[in-house]
Amino acid sequence: MKKLARAYYSGRVQGVGFRFTAQRIAEEFGLYGWVSNLDDGRVEIYAEGDESILKDFFAQIDSTFSRYIKDKQISWEPAAGEFRDFSIKF
Repeated sequence: MKKLARAYYSGRVQGVGFRFTAQRIAEEFGLYGWVSNLDDGRVEIYAEGDESILKDFFAQIDSTFSRYIKDKQISWEPAAGEFRDFSIKF
């Protein structure tokens, strides 16, 4: 089932290649959406795809950046089909 996930990561998640790595991993999993640094020091990921693939994607992000992540919050919604790729929002 297609889902849309919005995730917020906090900790030392900026300045460690988080966005570029998240984009690469999302593209490998065939996901759509974007990743962005927030002014408060968190990173936001807005990703769309099959729910099981999204869970694998977040598990890979968690594993890759486990030493930098302090907290993660994810909310799930039905997929909207609004994206054509996975990008970095600057």
